[in-house]
Amino acid sequence: METHIAFLRGINVGGNTMLPMSELKSTCNDIGFKNVRTYIQSGNVIFESELSEEMLVKKLERALQASKQQHIPVIIRTAKELESVISCNPFPNAKSAQVGVMFFSNPVPKDILKDITIPGSEEVEISEREIYIHYPNGMGRSRLKLPKMPQKGTVRNINTVTKLAELGREIVN
Repeated sequence: METHIAFLRGINVGGNTMLPMSELKSTCNDIGFKNVRTYIQSGNVIFESELSEEMLVKKLERALQASKQQHIPVIIRTAKELESVISCNPFPNAKSAQVGVMFFSNPVPKDILKDITIPGSEEVEISEREIYIHYPNGMGRSRLKLPKMPQKGTVRNINTVTKLAELGREIVN
């Protein structure tokens, strides 16, 4: 059994796509995920399963579609992958609340940032399936716009990512 973390895109943000975490937890239990835990209201769930990432995404997206009557994108990482995301943070000296990680299901195109214009003091680095963004003046003040991506991603700050990795370690132990 492997520990996974699911990131749901667009949950409980700006009054759109409201999903109580108790409902998310129940949905995950109903589709066979084990040791399910949620973290904060933005659609983060930690669980165990033997299924592949692709199958986990399909099962959870289908279940959410059935209950919410809309498509909610799901991105999955194993607990080990999440540990790697943290250790590869290119902005380790930045205030943690000012570092965001945008998660994608597929690899980020290596040339995606070639034509980016950064209107402020933000810094952007790409990884295999993540984009790291340092917002020195805070996420809420940024006017940074990333280029149109071929896939939808979802952002969590590094504090949330670190807490999710910690919760993933607790399930394993």
